[in-house]
Amino acid sequence: MNRLNKIFTIFLLFVSVAFAQNGTKKFTIEEIYGSMKFMGKSLRGVQWIAGGEKFTYLETDTSTRTTDIWVYNIKNKKRNVFLKASELKLEDSDKPFSIMNYSFSPNERYILFTGMLPARALKSGGVIYIYDLKEKRFSEIETSGSTMNVKFSEDGTKLGYVTKDNIYVYDLSSQTERQLTHDGNGVILNGHFDWVYEEEFSIIDGWQFSPDGNEIAFWRLDQSPVPEIEIQQFDSLYFNSIKMRYPKAGDKNSIVKIGVIELKSGLTTWMDSGNETDVYIPRIRWTENPGVLSITRMNRLQNKLELLFADSKSGKSKVIYTDTDSCWVDVEDANLIFLKDRKHFLITSERSGYKHFYLYDLNGKMIRQITKGNWEVTSLSSFDEKNQVIYFISGMNDPTLRHLYKIKLNGKGLERITKDDGNNSINFSPNSKYFIRSFSNINSVTKIQLESSDGKLIEVLVDNEQLKNTLEEYAFAPPEFLSFSTSDGVQLNAMIIKPKDFDPSKKYPVLVYNYSGPGSQIVRNAWQGGQYLWYQMLAQEGYIIFMLDNRGTGGRGKSFKNIVYKNLGHWEVNDQIEGAKYLITLPYVDGERIGIWGWSYGGYISALTIMEGNEYFKSAVAVASVTDWKFYDTIYTERYMSTPQLNPDGYERGSILNKVDKLKGKLLLIHGTADDNVHFQNTVVLVEELVKANKQFQVMFYPGKNHGISGGKTREQLFTMITNFIRENL
Repeated sequence: MNRLNKIFTIFLLFVSVAFAQNGTKKFTIEEIYGSMKFMGKSLRGVQWIAGGEKFTYLETDTSTRTTDIWVYNIKNKKRNVFLKASELKLEDSDKPFSIMNYSFSPNERYILFTGMLPARALKSGGVIYIYDLKEKRFSEIETSGSTMNVKFSEDGTKLGYVTKDNIYVYDLSSQTERQLTHDGNGVILNGHFDWVYEEEFSIIDGWQFSPDGNEIAFWRLDQSPVPEIEIQQFDSLYFNSIKMRYPKAGDKNSIVKIGVIELKSGLTTWMDSGNETDVYIPRIRWTENPGVLSITRMNRLQNKLELLFADSKSGKSKVIYTDTDSCWVDVEDANLIFLKDRKHFLITSERSGYKHFYLYDLNGKMIRQITKGNWEVTSLSSFDEKNQVIYFISGMNDPTLRHLYKIKLNGKGLERITKDDGNNSINFSPNSKYFIRSFSNINSVTKIQLESSDGKLIEVLVDNEQLKNTLEEYAFAPPEFLSFSTSDGVQLNAMIIKPKDFDPSKKYPVLVYNYSGPGSQIVRNAWQGGQYLWYQMLAQEGYIIFMLDNRGTGGRGKSFKNIVYKNLGHWEVNDQIEGAKYLITLPYVDGERIGIWGWSYGGYISALTIMEGNEYFKSAVAVASVTDWKFYDTIYTERYMSTPQLNPDGYERGSILNKVDKLKGKLLLIHGTADDNVHFQNTVVLVEELVKANKQFQVMFYPGKNHGISGGKTREQLFTMITNFIRENL
């Protein structure tokens, strides 16, 4: 479900100027989804080098259609070509390399590339491409198969990677490949993850070099207990199917072990992660202490998180830190930092009711809570250990915003660095002296700028004047942020877009957009890309657009989220109905013409709302929807619902399938047949129940499309269909 949360959280980048909103042109779906007209420039592939005094990035030459690496020198503010694509040629090829991604070795001698040479046939297996900056030589490393999770050792002398579910290491000096694990076979996975770990713990890379480069820590997943499903394909005469392991709520998961390989001997030592195998290990990380590996362990219900320290030689471990919650504990990635003093670690927890930073010693004793208050830390941006300063993002005082703050490790000196109201994304240099700031708000176009750590401007890096000028030609209706009180006294944040030529004496139809899932937020003062332009198009046609963050969503503390535990669907629908009740009180809203739409979790709530809230909602569009939580995966579903065995009533209450008799309005169901996330099964079974109940509805399926339903003309066709449905039914 994490992919869903990302589909519609697209924030373009801005700094200082908003575009004028006095244009007259009308948006079209063809322009929004079928062209590149509203695509702005960005800064791609940023890599900090020279200790943070320079950074490199990718830039495409439109005349030659080749992508080069450029470098920006902060001291003199000069940009130069660092490495041209034309230099990346092999002896037996005269065609330039197509750079897609790249990374430097820690010693900055080599560049590792992922990309391709046009029409190049491989001799066997797969190929890794390396450029030696010292010798100015581009070469290929032929491997035993296609590779993933490729990276350098800390000393830059070795490469490690995963091939055919096993871990390999390649010595750059001797040019030899060595296989380290041997049992990977499609069911056993070494160094990478099964579907559910990758999706719900947001983790792909399943192995790590130790800081001294002498050991490799890795995950081993045994998928044999996990049920196998088939996703039907319709691209051949007798059909095809894709097989995958997918554990649905209550089913068995992969059995996970953590191993450490000593590279000299090739021997693997298994870390003691406890006797219970029905657990999750969502994170591992080497500490600053030699031979000590940290292991994050969670119980099956995900309401207890433990941090273990394991000795890489013996495998012996001990629990250092424990975090519990009455509902669930969220797994954080970047918010665990081991200090170079080898005595402390920094971690975030919601134990106070809000996510804050805590400092612990390596024996598990809490030294202090660093940040405090009825507000949340969103994420860690940088930790300047030399100056004992933490830089972090927070929606302090206003959850619709995201600002950069700093605070000292001793809990003093809290200060906001960014000033413009909106949402910030920060990429700090490794020396914490500079950051690349990506900022947007709901009425602004893209800019990207370089700043010093105190927020002073160094230079605007990308100026999207062309996009700004293009948007100025169109009629925009500025959104309004508001809050309202529910009938039981809870304040909810919302956003409304009124038609450009709004007349308060008229009655307007309303389209409600929702995502609604636990921890999500859609009411954000941030530019929201193509979907926002589509809303502007509908506003030009006389529709009001409305969205709210219901109970269960993020940015407002743990109790605001926890209320949905074991009861998904109830409070989300309750608050969408409360939103409709609020809208009806507005003199310019036509209470007989309120519709709702959403994708994935938002599709689930849209379909559920038109049934439970049939007095308030006339129509609904549900895209790629869960229809019963028994059909969704273990990690996401059980985090919020417990298991079907422990919470049968909650699963029954949250199912759309037993509420089809309540449908009165117009319902459009949309799904991709190859959706490996929310399976097509969800919509098929709902259709079956609707037919049994003799309910009329519309349905559209997209052959071979996954959860994002995109590619070619697909998005243009999809949003044309949704728009026509709205026009006909609102």
